[in-house]
Amino acid sequence: MLLEVSGLRLYFKTLRGDVKAVDGVSLSLDKGKTLGIVGESGCGKSSTANAIVRNLPRNVSRYEGKIYLEDMDLTILNEAEFRSKIRWRRISMVFQGAMNSLNPVLKVGFQVAEPLIIHKGLRKEEALKIVEELFRLVGLPPDIVNRYPHELSGGMKQRAIIAMALTLNPDILILDEPTSALDVSIQAQIMNLLKSLKRKLGISMIFITHDIALASDICDDFGVMYAGELVELGSAEKVLLSPKHPYTQKLLSSIPRLHSDKTPEFIPGAPPDLVAPPSGCRFHPRCPYVMDKCYRENPQSILVNGSFVKCWLYK
Repeated sequence: MLLEVSGLRLYFKTLRGDVKAVDGVSLSLDKGKTLGIVGESGCGKSSTANAIVRNLPRNVSRYEGKIYLEDMDLTILNEAEFRSKIRWRRISMVFQGAMNSLNPVLKVGFQVAEPLIIHKGLRKEEALKIVEELFRLVGLPPDIVNRYPHELSGGMKQRAIIAMALTLNPDILILDEPTSALDVSIQAQIMNLLKSLKRKLGISMIFITHDIALASDICDDFGVMYAGELVELGSAEKVLLSPKHPYTQKLLSSIPRLHSDKTPEFIPGAPPDLVAPPSGCRFHPRCPYVMDKCYRENPQSILVNGSFVKCWLYK
């Protein structure tokens, strides 16, 4: 097992109370595999990724759980140790909307080379040579190192950001909505690039998206999040073809099918307020199979036909 996360919690302090963005999430990732995390906007997908790489805002009120990278317990490392040993070196991340974070007055090549200059102490010329090779790897011409961000298209910027995340040869690459701001044809190019990197480098990935069809193109396993909790976790085949949790079933039923006459369904109601989530199972106000027990107690995750499911239907 390359990465194992257990009981991860991340709460944010607000004037209304604590936002329970990540509440008891447990997951694992094998070497060379891709785990997709899907769910509605605001369900805690990005917060889970930020908790793993310890990219935390100042208003964190609770941050706990266990994160193991191979045999190393990352939660016992202080910030300086985590920054020097783990972040970018072992676990790297492409943030949501990251292509818009490029500094408009600095050349793209230097911005991508910065981790090499800072973390590995390379001279600028040496770092830029490595960046040119990385640009070739992600399908960019080497002369892009001398271009400014405004000279690049959206797809080229995203490739540059992916190259930046790969500069220190991490074991795990976390991608948070890496194609959300791109048109469909460019999305396909980025997905083909990620599949190529996975094959060539053997890198493990966590792919965060609300687009299940997109994630199914690259993911080996799926985790479905709802209201800060991971409600279903299993292989892509099991989750997509025989979903167990009612939320997963509803989520998949909402996707239009190309070769089916079945009308897409909607999920009634609205996602809960994470400051004051519902008692018991957090999906019970919207669930078609709700029982008395669902109102009172939050179910634990159990193994059902190879998938972990958080639902009273299988107790």
